[in-house]
Amino acid sequence: MSNLDVFIVNVALPEIGDHFAPASLSSLSWVLNAYAVIFAALLVPAGGYADRTGPKRAYLVGTTVFTLASILCALAPDVWTLVAARAVQASGAALLVPSSLGLLLATAPPERRVPAVRAWTAISGLAAALGPVAGGLLTELDWRWVFLVNVPVGLAVLIAAPRLIPATGGAVTGRGDRPETAGPDVLGAVVLTVAIASLALGLVKSDDWGWASGGVVGTLVAALVLLAWFVLRSARHPQPVLPLPLLRVPGFSSATLANVLFAVAFAAMLLSAVLWCQQAWHWSALRTGLAIAPGPLVVPALAIGVGPIARRVGAGLVAASGCVVFAAGIAWWAWQMDPDTGYAAGMLPGMLLTGIGVGLTLPTLVGAAVSALPPQSFSTGSGVVTMARQVGTVLGISMLVAALGSSDDGGRDAGAMLGAFDDGWLLTLLATAAAAAACLLIRRPRPADES
Repeated sequence: MSNLDVFIVNVALPEIGDHFAPASLSSLSWVLNAYAVIFAALLVPAGGYADRTGPKRAYLVGTTVFTLASILCALAPDVWTLVAARAVQASGAALLVPSSLGLLLATAPPERRVPAVRAWTAISGLAAALGPVAGGLLTELDWRWVFLVNVPVGLAVLIAAPRLIPATGGAVTGRGDRPETAGPDVLGAVVLTVAIASLALGLVKSDDWGWASGGVVGTLVAALVLLAWFVLRSARHPQPVLPLPLLRVPGFSSATLANVLFAVAFAAMLLSAVLWCQQAWHWSALRTGLAIAPGPLVVPALAIGVGPIARRVGAGLVAASGCVVFAAGIAWWAWQMDPDTGYAAGMLPGMLLTGIGVGLTLPTLVGAAVSALPPQSFSTGSGVVTMARQVGTVLGISMLVAALGSSDDGGRDAGAMLGAFDDGWLLTLLATAAAAAACLLIRRPRPADES
């Protein structure tokens, strides 16, 4: 549900904007960013909660919150109520994701953990493949159905999970000399939330306010100060949002950095494709979903099939190669796309290349990160990795909105709109190049760790 929801809502975003008109792209971006910001800030506390109380309990609580919040999203009377409901929904997703991976890793034998992670990522990729088409179909009925579709799924999980999910024990310890009696760092989560939101606000409002304006400079400076405070607090708190010792685990820190950077590129790519189809070609939500689907459809098979290659040549090289293929897809769009170009010659080749790039890179980076962790930190560590991806998602969406500026209004001609998209794709290429460089920093495991 948590992965499907991201792709469904991306496709439905223009329809949501039409329903709540007038709603600018910078305002609508918070329907996506509110989810990603809260998701990022709560992932590690949620992973710690799953480690302490057991992933099964966290999974069921997360499903309950996510399902109820989906109803609130569907009932939202305006954009900002929808944004608030999305924040609640994100808190449920923050419990779902690390606890689901924690359950998987706790029940998989050591020699099967990396393949299990790839299978877990492949299912996420399947959600990504189905999401655009499902979003298009549901939006044709009414955009509210993109949220209501979660309700029967959530109810089915709550009925079946208590019987089907195996018990994995109670609290998991092993945080070194940090006292387990200390509560989670709620203030740290708030500081991280405000920091990421401030950074996103400064970026998405740069066109409206001006880069040199007091509003943009003030929000960006505030974001940097809050991020510095957050890091200092994480170093001192017994149950921090970001457990800094995990970043000293060989292989984990570089894979996490690569996850952030690749998420920037991936989020910008996805939103740019949706906006291009509906703004440049004036396609319906359903046609947009069908246009996007070929890329994600190649992800699941690659997510599983690339595992043996990564074990032979190293995760870093495979992930970096995926970044190169992904960049080729973005470069194709920058070279070939214009309002008069057909889908087959314009968008489709780039969509297939970006899909191959995602299939090579994303599961490889996730697998490289979590396989470097000790078993007692699976849920928390997977929370850090997913938090990194969500932070990258916020930055990618905000970066694209800043590049597009007012291209969403009707006053721009085709040339100005194309130039704005080219700027967005150039920034996406730069983020992909940075991700490739970070991938090459991932060290290969010793032969004893290859399993």
